[in-house]
Amino acid sequence: MQFFGRLVHTLNNVTNLFTNPYRVKEVSLTEYTSRNMVKQDDRIILYENSSARSWDCLLINPQNQSSALRLFQVDSEPSAREYFDLYAKQLRPFYESYRDPLPLETVQQLTDCLRSHPSWSIAHIAVESGLLGSFRHNLILSNSSDNECTPLHLACQKGDFECLKELMEECHARVDLTDKNGETVFHYAVRGSNPKIIELLGKKATVALDHLNDEGQSPLHLACQLGKEDAVYSLLKVHAKCNNLGALGYPIHTAMKHSQKRCAEILLDKEINQIQFLDPRYGATPLHWARNAEMTRMLIEYGCEVNALSASGESALHIAVRRGRFDCTMVLLTHGAMPNTKEKNGNTPLHLAMQQDHIEMIKALIVFGADVDIPNDLGETPGLNKKSYVKMNASVHIHIATLISSVGYRFPILCGCSSECEEQGELLLGLTLPLFSLFPFSSQDRLLSLDGGGVRGIVLIQFLIAIEKAAGRPVKELFDWVAGTSTGGILALAIIHGKPMDYMRCVYFRMKDEVFRGSRPYESEPLENFLKKEFGEHTKMTDIKSPKVMLTATLCDRQPAELHLFRNYNPPEGRNKSRFRMMGSFQPMTKPEDQLVWQAARSSGAAPTYFRPVGRFLDGGLLANNPTLDAITEINEYNKSLIQKGQGDKVKKLGLVVSLGTGRAPKVPVSSVDVFRPSNPWELAKTVYGAKELGKLVVDCCTDPDGPCVDRAAAWCEMIDAHYFRFNPSLETDIMLDEVSNTILVNMLWDTQIYIYQHWDKFEQLVEQLLIK
Repeated sequence: MQFFGRLVHTLNNVTNLFTNPYRVKEVSLTEYTSRNMVKQDDRIILYENSSARSWDCLLINPQNQSSALRLFQVDSEPSAREYFDLYAKQLRPFYESYRDPLPLETVQQLTDCLRSHPSWSIAHIAVESGLLGSFRHNLILSNSSDNECTPLHLACQKGDFECLKELMEECHARVDLTDKNGETVFHYAVRGSNPKIIELLGKKATVALDHLNDEGQSPLHLACQLGKEDAVYSLLKVHAKCNNLGALGYPIHTAMKHSQKRCAEILLDKEINQIQFLDPRYGATPLHWARNAEMTRMLIEYGCEVNALSASGESALHIAVRRGRFDCTMVLLTHGAMPNTKEKNGNTPLHLAMQQDHIEMIKALIVFGADVDIPNDLGETPGLNKKSYVKMNASVHIHIATLISSVGYRFPILCGCSSECEEQGELLLGLTLPLFSLFPFSSQDRLLSLDGGGVRGIVLIQFLIAIEKAAGRPVKELFDWVAGTSTGGILALAIIHGKPMDYMRCVYFRMKDEVFRGSRPYESEPLENFLKKEFGEHTKMTDIKSPKVMLTATLCDRQPAELHLFRNYNPPEGRNKSRFRMMGSFQPMTKPEDQLVWQAARSSGAAPTYFRPVGRFLDGGLLANNPTLDAITEINEYNKSLIQKGQGDKVKKLGLVVSLGTGRAPKVPVSSVDVFRPSNPWELAKTVYGAKELGKLVVDCCTDPDGPCVDRAAAWCEMIDAHYFRFNPSLETDIMLDEVSNTILVNMLWDTQIYIYQHWDKFEQLVEQLLIK
């Protein structure tokens, strides 16, 4: 029976070897009285079990003479000796730190940690295990790991708040020590997961807070690099310095380099003057470091100078173009970046775009006013830049040559341009010089009519910029009457309020991203906020008397709907009277002196399915997308009213009409507009398709600004002996009213620039008529 018991015990030991030999287990010391003690170090003893051919390691408890904790039971003597030495060396500080014996679960945690990380220091093991009582042991408190980090470093890295409090408050651990990489506990806390640790560390002032590691980064730099927003906030809360200069620059530069928007915002909210900080290497502002449109836009909104120059004379636009960051370039251009700024070698952004062969970038710069004929310090224009044509292959070179020559630049033969390209002419300097600015104004009235078209209003702006530059005067001074529909109405108000057209072009590019968000119909609030910002929340129509302006809108509270004109003058008598018999009572129209400007603009632009109606008003484009004839009729009625009042001496003949369009879409075939009662599923599909096409056809006919209405306006002007000019470019694609793609809109403006160049003789005639005596 005794033999059978020993056999079972031996089998049990062997079984344990094949299950988990490192499982800590409480065993009786009587089992080891007959076994061979191989080695002992304080409370750690190694026994050889000959019967089971195993080596057992025990942790003895001096207070308990009957049992111990077996730390492992292995079948390899070398392994047994290796782990014995490890346990004997590393476990001693832990069991000596506690009066009571360590619980089995704690010992298991320690031994597992030691085996998994044999290179870890005692301090690291203590922090990882969370044994707070062991931190006061001299071996642990003074210990550091292979990379010279202290227990405090390790507690910060782990994010163990309780360990940290024990080390700081009870053990008085130093916070100013660095590891072998020069990193303080604050660097480790930034990499950790608990930002509250930073606030605990920073309760007392210490140089470690702003210490630079070997890579030249302070904890604040590191937090910005890693995008640790909470860490940035906590560091600033304990007074980390924003003006701490690191290897690459200030923390704001690091946030920009790594596109950490929220970190940058927290920094700027703390100290706004950081937008002026210059990095030590390039002398560049944070805007130079912006890598995407979002970061660029954010800095500009905080007030960063768009045209600030680096030590090499480069603007942020130079950097964006050289790096091929088209979206950044567009944000900069639409916020007033000057496209003709020269860097230290005299190169403009267009020179750099030519070197990069970036077609869309080249187009964007030119349509925003980049001079294609400006030389650098070597006398090279963008098209003649040696760095450009040497690296280009022939096809790319010819394409760019044709591209630039299409807006008037004469590309040199030596660049490989064809004779046909050369013959297309030189850049028309009349586009930028006030050729006729010495002529006095005409005594006849001049009318400017602006079509509707949503975001395509930037085509109107491009025309107006060309007219202003050619005439050398603002549009406001060139016309006596301005009429507009929808987007044209907004621009008409911008003209009479003296808004620069360059500014309005930028505003339109910015506005589209704010207004056309989500799906149709769009929220009205962003558009209304934009109009209030530009024209004032309380500005009335009659606050600006000259030039006279009219905006079209559709009265939709009646049927048939009627055209309404918002004016900055009193309407001619009888013009507000309906031609139809009234079958009900209608609210009277608001007088011009009471009409808010922003509400008039919003009413004229309330395009169905795009925006909700404004009370009883819908978009004026439903009845007068090209308001030329309506404006001529209004002027005629106005003059008749003056004569009837005995003020005929105030009547001025209409001598010039200028009508600007927002671009003609290409004609496409329509297969069917047949709507009929179907007799089978196939005919049902044809009917549905026909109804859809018919609906589009009806809308296009109602809102068509070209075709018959242009012919009628031209004929009317001819009859009254008034000069008539109509400008409207053909577009390569149909551009939607709510288009937001910068690439598509830049290409649309490029088509407009080509159109202006090809029809420059007409523009010359127009300017002559505008300024002739």
